[in-house]
Formats: sequence, structure tokens, C-alpha cells
Amino acid sequence: MKHLLDKIEARQQLIRETAGQLREQIALLTEQLTAAERTLERLDITRATMLELAAEDGIEPPEPLPPGYREVLAAFEQAGHGLRAREICEILGIGTEPRHTENIRAKLKRLVDRDILTEPEPGLFTLSRPTPSSPAESG
Repeated sequence: MKHLLDKIEARQQLIRETAGQLREQIALLTEQLTAAERTLERLDITRATMLELAAEDGIEPPEPLPPGYREVLAAFEQAGHGLRAREICEILGIGTEPRHTENIRAKLKRLVDRDILTEPEPGLFTLSRPTPSSPAESG
């Protein structure tokens, strides 16, 4: 009987330690979640302010990009240089079969049409660089 009680006590101690570790992880995750929510709130406010200011100046807000396009643009920002459709597929972790690369290539072409990307040579895409406005345009 003493042997069983010792086993139970050892198991209780192990579970107490595990529970303590889990509480620490929860506290850390709660801090990270709070920080992420604060950042999201600030970004929401910034976006709303920018749209208000644009409306005051009579500027049409840009049409938002669907998530798949945002992922493609993030790949360019991460890479920091021109990419081909196959490279985007690899970065995004999707297949590199023709159906995947052609889907990405179509997205890249649409981004070129919107002047978000450029195609300096066939099949190579880069982020468009914003052209600096002249003082007369900014005033």
C-alpha cells in the first residue's frame, strides 16, 4: 500500500510541475496576445485615419487585395529582390507543378496591371518603386 501511495504522490508532484509550466506558458501567451491585439487596434485606427484623410482630399482608397495576393507581396518584401512564379510557390510552400506556378503567374500579372509589381524581363517580377512626387504635386 505504501508503494502505491508513493507512486500517487510522485505523480501528483509531476502534475503540479506540469501545471505550473502550463500556467507560465499561458501567462506568456496572454502577454503576446494582448500585444498583438494592441497592435491590431493601432493599425485599425491608422487605416481609418488614412481613409478619412484620403476622402477629405478626394482620393479614392485603393481596392483591398485578397489574402492570396497579400501573401505574394509579403514574399517579395521578405526576399528583397525580383522573383519568378516558381520561387514564389517555393516560398509560400505550395507545389511547383504547372497548375500552381500558372496560378501564381496570373496573380503576378494582375499585380503588374495594378502597378504594384513590374516585370523588368519576361517571367521576373519585382516590387514597383514609388515615384517621388514633385514639390508642386505634394503641396
